[in-house]
Amino acid sequence: MNPILLDFPHEFETERLHIRMPRPGDGKIVYHAIQASIKELRPWLPFAQKDQTEEETEINIRESHIRFLKREDLRLLVFHKETGDLVCSTGLHRMDWNVRKFEIGYWANTLWSGKGYVTEAVDGVTKFAFNELAARRVEVRCDAKNVRSKAVPERLGFELEGIFKNEDLSVDGEEVRDTCVYAKINGKQEG
Repeated sequence: MNPILLDFPHEFETERLHIRMPRPGDGKIVYHAIQASIKELRPWLPFAQKDQTEEETEINIRESHIRFLKREDLRLLVFHKETGDLVCSTGLHRMDWNVRKFEIGYWANTLWSGKGYVTEAVDGVTKFAFNELAARRVEVRCDAKNVRSKAVPERLGFELEGIFKNEDLSVDGEEVRDTCVYAKINGKQEG
């Protein structure tokens, strides 16, 4: 089946968070979250290497919206239910619809970090993948030196399946890095 024919919710909630696909017009709030967090994002994320304009961020959001509708990439924005503020960006990426395998990525708005929101969001996205998308496997891959990023899957009981040695370069291209691969498997699936 072509994934574009799959119907599933485009938004859901956790205890404190409203999680939804990006929509046209979200570029401004995402841009401001990136600007507030750039020092924390720059060591780890390729998109943070280049200064972006608000317009470029809006273009990226609109492209993410289209990719979500086409089921090519499921970026999700995470908002605090009470304040409406953007807490983080997450989503399901590098998907294999035949296997039903998804990789979760995430970054935090520094103004909201350290309060368990990213962990809550990743837990919600993991449950969404298993319950709504019939995922068989959900992965988190991160730089072995990114202690804060590694703590999220560890808190949520993801299994560290391995560390790929010299698997990637640091985002500045200066250093060879190891990649940690964490996973949760749907217990209903055999194999």
